[in-house]
Amino acid sequence: MTEDTHYRYTNAVVLVPLAFLLGIWLVYYTELRLGINLNTWGIYPRTLKGLRGLLTSPGIHGSLEHLYNNSIPLVVLTAALFYFYRDIAWKTLILGILLSGLITWFIGRPSYHIGASGLIYVLASFIFFKGIFTKYYRLVALSLVVVFVYGSMLWYIFPVLDGISWEGHLGGFLTGLILALFLKTPLPKLSKYPWESEEYEEDADPFMKHFDADGNFIENIPGVETGPADQAPKQLYRPTGSPPSDQIQRQPSEPGKPGLSNQTNTRASDKIQIRYHYKKKGDSSAD
Repeated sequence: MTEDTHYRYTNAVVLVPLAFLLGIWLVYYTELRLGINLNTWGIYPRTLKGLRGLLTSPGIHGSLEHLYNNSIPLVVLTAALFYFYRDIAWKTLILGILLSGLITWFIGRPSYHIGASGLIYVLASFIFFKGIFTKYYRLVALSLVVVFVYGSMLWYIFPVLDGISWEGHLGGFLTGLILALFLKTPLPKLSKYPWESEEYEEDADPFMKHFDADGNFIENIPGVETGPADQAPKQLYRPTGSPPSDQIQRQPSEPGKPGLSNQTNTRASDKIQIRYHYKKKGDSSAD
């Protein structure tokens, strides 16, 4: 599997984030339209009824600001997940929602915990740690981008602000780390040059034999066979429009006609330009 076949665009890169985005906005619009409050469908810790929030809490938001702040990170991180980790993307989403919700149910305060921020922390944590663990240069670069853009979210896994479910953030962060450790993803094979192989022998390389002990290049070495490229005849270039040297013929001069003398040494690179001046009757000048 090469990079071209492993990292490629699929419809899920756009459709899944778009479905999440439309879903959470539709839920909020329904609440406003019908005048209802779905907060009771969130996670309520350590109660049997609160377990239903494991599936429903990511789609419920308490305010327009809460919904807006979760929309952009959810779309960006979900798209990155399905582009770089498409083989385990659905498994990461489903397990991430359930496990992060379960951790919130265990450690949370006695209140309803709602919002997609727990899932966002799952995605950010998973993408960051998975890239570091794989040590693959593209995934490591993606991890650095996540840190640069969303690194400030780390502060909110601690109880720094009232009204924010830091338990849900912490549960998502820990869930992403756990999934990054245990979920395996295939990596594309990097193409290697011959000299990068462990079986490479420098003394057996025909090209390296063209260098002496001081590093000077030697074009022809006795006993070293040259390839077809070295045996190819050299191409001589000539000015555009001039005939090859083997097609130039010497013509004897004839009385009354201009020509080339037999004693003229003509070459292919010579440029002979003859300019004729015509003067019509009645013209005062000619070019």
